[in-house]
Amino acid sequence: MTTTQGTEQGTEYDVVVAGAGPVGLFLAGELRLGGALRVLVVERLAEVDETIKAGWINHPSVVTLNRRGLLPELAAVREAVQERLRAFRDLKDVDGDTGGSGRPERPRFAGHFAGIMLDPELFDDSGPEWADADPAAGPGLVLPQAELERALGRWAERLGVEVRRGVELTGFTQDADGVAVQLDERTVHAGWLVGCDGGRSTVRRLAGFAFPGTAPEITGYQALVELSGAERLKAGWNTTDVGTYVHGPFPGRVLTVEFDSPPADRYAPVTAEELEASLRRVSGVPEVRVTGVRTATRFTDNARQATEYRRGRVLLAGDAAHVHSPFGGQGLNLGLGDALNLGWKLAAVVGGRAPESLLDTYTAERHPIGAWVLDWTRAQIALMRPDRHARALRRVVEDLAGSGAGTTYLVNRVSGVWQRYDLPGSHPLTGASAPDLPLSDGTRLGEHLHTGRPLLLDLTGSPALRALAAPYGETLTVLTTACPTRPALKALLVRPDGFVAWAADTDGEEKEDEDGLAAALERWVGRSGAGARALTRE
Repeated sequence: MTTTQGTEQGTEYDVVVAGAGPVGLFLAGELRLGGALRVLVVERLAEVDETIKAGWINHPSVVTLNRRGLLPELAAVREAVQERLRAFRDLKDVDGDTGGSGRPERPRFAGHFAGIMLDPELFDDSGPEWADADPAAGPGLVLPQAELERALGRWAERLGVEVRRGVELTGFTQDADGVAVQLDERTVHAGWLVGCDGGRSTVRRLAGFAFPGTAPEITGYQALVELSGAERLKAGWNTTDVGTYVHGPFPGRVLTVEFDSPPADRYAPVTAEELEASLRRVSGVPEVRVTGVRTATRFTDNARQATEYRRGRVLLAGDAAHVHSPFGGQGLNLGLGDALNLGWKLAAVVGGRAPESLLDTYTAERHPIGAWVLDWTRAQIALMRPDRHARALRRVVEDLAGSGAGTTYLVNRVSGVWQRYDLPGSHPLTGASAPDLPLSDGTRLGEHLHTGRPLLLDLTGSPALRALAAPYGETLTVLTTACPTRPALKALLVRPDGFVAWAADTDGEEKEDEDGLAAALERWVGRSGAGARALTRE
C-alpha cells in the first residue's frame, strides 16, 4: 500500500484512526464513503502482520463485503485457501470423496463450538433467519486475516484514505473542539479519534475507558510451523487429558490449549522449543518435533469489554473495545460490525448532517452483541476444560450438536445471522439486516449499497414516500422498482450499514407509513439537502 510519510505539524483531519488492521482500515473506508474528507490511519507496524490470526468471516461480514463490492477481489484468495484445504485433507486421508468428478469436492465448513465440528449436512437453512439471505454468504467463508487486511487496505487507498505506517500514537488531549494527537514527534489535530489499536489499546488506556471482565486462566498457542514426526498427530480438533490441540486445516498449522495457568509473559517471542513442548504435552506424541516457526502467537481467555465505546471525542472499535478467546472465530467479525455501525454515523456528525447524539446509538447497538460474544467464548472454554465435570458436559453437548436441531441452532449462532438492532418500529424487518431481495430489473438489493448511502426502496411507486425523501438530496438514494418474491412489501429504508431503519407493507395505513418514514429519515439520514438522487427500475 502507498503510504504518506508525514504532513506539516498542525494539519487538521476529520478523523484519526489508530490501527491499520482490518477494523481500522474498514472504518476508514466507511468514513470516506460517508463523506468524511480527511481521514488519517496510523499504524506502528511497518507492514501487514503475517501472524496467523482469524481465518474465518461470518455471515454478516461476508454480506458486508459483498455490499461494498469487495468479494470479487477476494475470490482468488478464497480459491487458494480452498486448494490448501483440499491438499491437507488429501494428505491426512480425511476425505477422498471426489463426488464423481475425479477431483476432491470443495471442502464445506459450518463452524465449530469448543472444537466440536458442526456437520454442514445436518444444517437446516430453511428457517426464517435465512429467508432472502445474501446467496453469496452462507454461514461464512474461510479467509485469512492478513489477506483481508491487504484487500481492505487497497480499498481504503482507492477511497482516498491516508495511511501512515511505522508511526506510533504516543498520546493525545481532547477538548470540546477536537483532539490533538501525538504521533511520535509530531502533533496532528483532528475532530475525532478512534482507537482500533487492539487488545492492549493505547487509546483506551489513555482515554480512561473502564474495561471490566474476567481474568485469563489458560495458555494457548497458534502457529504455522515446520513439523517432523507428526504422523501420529490427528487432524482437526482433539481433546486429551491435558487440554486441546488442533492440527490443520493447512499444512503446518497447529494450536494448543493448556488449562493450568495464563502465560507469565504473553507477548514475549514464541520459540520453537516452547511450541514443541506444549504440542507434546497436549497431544501425547513425544516424537513430534517443531523444526521451524513461520509465525506464532500466544493467546488467553482474558474476556473484557469497555463499559462504553465513546468518551467525548474518542471512540473505540474492535479489540480495543472488547477482548476474548479466539474460539468460534468471532473477534474479527465483531470488529468489522463495529466499524460498519460507527463509520457512517461518525461521518454524518463530521459532515454536520446529524447531531452528536447519533453516536450514542453506536454503544447502544453494538455493546449487547459484544457482551454476547464474550459469553459465547466463555461457554466454550468451560466445555474444553480437561476436568471430569467438563468432559461429562461436553459429551452431552456433542450429542446435541450431532442432531439436526442442535447443529442448526449452533450454526445460526456462530454464523451471526441472528444479529439485529432494537430500532423504533413494529415491522418484522425493522432492525434486521436488509434481505437481499431480487428486484424486477435483475439486480438484488445488496448491489445498490456499494456507495454506502442510505437507500429508500420504493416497491409500489408511491409519490407520497418519494416526496418525503426528496429534500434529503444526494444524502439518500431512492430506488423505485418491484420485488416479484415479496409482493406484500411496500417499501424499505435501509441505513448505510445495511440494516432496515423502517419498513411498510402494502396493507398498512398510509398516514402511519408516512409518519414512520418521516421519523426514520430524520433520525437516521440527517438534515435534508436539495433534491434526492432518484433511480427508477422497471
